Amino acid sequence: MNDTPTRLPLNRTTILLLVLALAVIWFVPLGWRHLLPSDEGRYAEMAREMFVTGDWITPRYNGYKYFEKPPLQTWFNALTFAWFGIGEWQARLYTALTGFAGVLLLGFTGARVFNAATGVFAAIALASSPYWNLMGHFNTLDMGLSFWMEVTLCALLLAQRPGLQTGCVRGWMYVCWGSMALAVLSKGLVGLILPGAVLVLYTLAARDWALWKRLHLIGGLIVFFAIVTPWFVLVQQRNPEFLNFFFIVQQFKRYLTPEQNRPGAFYYFVPVLLVGFLPWLSVAVQSVRHAWRLPRQPNGFAPVTLMLVWTAFIFLFFSASHSKLLSYTLPIAPPIALLIGMYLPLVTREQWRRHLAGYALFLVVAAFAALFMTRFGSERNPAALYAEFRGWVLAALGVAFVLTLAALWANRRSRNGSLGAVAAFGAAWLLLGSIAGTGHDVFGRQSSGVLLAPAIKAQLAKLPPDTPFYSVGVLDHTLPFYVDHTTIMVEHADELTFGVSVEPQKWVPSIAAWIPIWKADRYALALLPPETYERFLKEQLPMQLIARDSRRVVVMKPLAGPAATPLAPAAGVATPAATPVATHVATHVEKPQS
Repeated sequence: MNDTPTRLPLNRTTILLLVLALAVIWFVPLGWRHLLPSDEGRYAEMAREMFVTGDWITPRYNGYKYFEKPPLQTWFNALTFAWFGIGEWQARLYTALTGFAGVLLLGFTGARVFNAATGVFAAIALASSPYWNLMGHFNTLDMGLSFWMEVTLCALLLAQRPGLQTGCVRGWMYVCWGSMALAVLSKGLVGLILPGAVLVLYTLAARDWALWKRLHLIGGLIVFFAIVTPWFVLVQQRNPEFLNFFFIVQQFKRYLTPEQNRPGAFYYFVPVLLVGFLPWLSVAVQSVRHAWRLPRQPNGFAPVTLMLVWTAFIFLFFSASHSKLLSYTLPIAPPIALLIGMYLPLVTREQWRRHLAGYALFLVVAAFAALFMTRFGSERNPAALYAEFRGWVLAALGVAFVLTLAALWANRRSRNGSLGAVAAFGAAWLLLGSIAGTGHDVFGRQSSGVLLAPAIKAQLAKLPPDTPFYSVGVLDHTLPFYVDHTTIMVEHADELTFGVSVEPQKWVPSIAAWIPIWKADRYALALLPPETYERFLKEQLPMQLIARDSRRVVVMKPLAGPAATPLAPAAGVATPAATPVATHVATHVEKPQS
């Protein structure tokens, strides 16, 4: 299937330079932003607790059992903390690596299944698409899931090339089965159900029954279960309540019912994809039309049909779900980019000129619109923050505009199609996302609570290591990570409802029950919403302010007696703790000493 002409100066040096440039842009900014609630803080804290406690079987969040997702990403993040220390770029490293590897894998697959030009252009299209770029720099599970599902798809495409020896087909299919297992360990049954359903639908649509003879089902299933089974067996042995909650509540009820409170219209993901592939919208329809006309391979396999079925089914699957988040359809980004990459070498110089000129105009209009960003200011995010962010956005749009002009210049100097023009345009959108995303930290500093962390950690350092830290009526997703200390939930369990249901001794079910505990504690801290803090002030609850911002207030129990700075007890000496719930803090308070 080499119908697409290659009119590019492709050589190893050019490709290596492109990969190195992408690596610099992709990885350098990882630590330039603070963690955002809720996903980034949650998954970073889960990995910190796994690393600190040494329990690699039972995932915990904020000290409570947390079985909403499998542990693959938590394992990798905990290993990253073990190797490089605990921090923000370390928390994002696995996500960034999977996003970066996904770009390289797509380029390799496009080159092997179609031709070299398709591979290079598909990789550029994927890396520069805001959907893949931004998700690759955000610590959430969907990029890891999408990567392993991409490996599943690409391995299948590579295995079904005509003329391969049996051993090569078997090897690629074992990669396919193994990656499905890792997808299941990333986010659950979708890692198996989605590829399986796509395979069945493709068979029906293409009437390609012979494909099933090349799947190596018996050996593949052995590989799949050898990878996926051990953790499920071990976690169930240690936690008898696991299977019902994980499979029934989290896998089926989450999809079939609205109880997760993440609603969205059926067309929810349409604007997600329009914005996510904004740089390539002008060629999207032509790309599908061109791909649809390509013939099957000599062995009867139709890779384009498979990619179209993959894209359509996964899009419709999540569109029909009662639970929707922006990143759910991310697994369809690689095949979309590959379809675009197949068409881009066919675009004429005049078509490229119109494409680039249109986007240059778009960037100018976007810059004008950005001047009015301060109108979005609110009490939670004041206009001053939007004014600061506006500077980053204008800088990002300016860089993108200059690179788009460079792409126009490169296109003008070329005869038909230009790697330089495509690379410059791709770099424009890659840097636009990277610069604007970095600038978003003007909001991230506020939402993360990192500005409060030094004062809280300084106070905790003066107190015994098992000092209870209560979270009253709220779950803060980032502060525990920044202060290296879990919190005890009071009244509002939030997404830790399952955890407190199986370990009820680790929380306080109401504020009324918590107040006498607080008064009896010798040492204690509490995280409060501002309105709760004001209420407690009126009720004259004993508390001393440690730190506060517009979203949270942290107080401590005033120290009784003449000792103002108590020391941690010597080894072997019991620490006074007035509440049973305080005992669950001790194992999560401190980082291991390096």
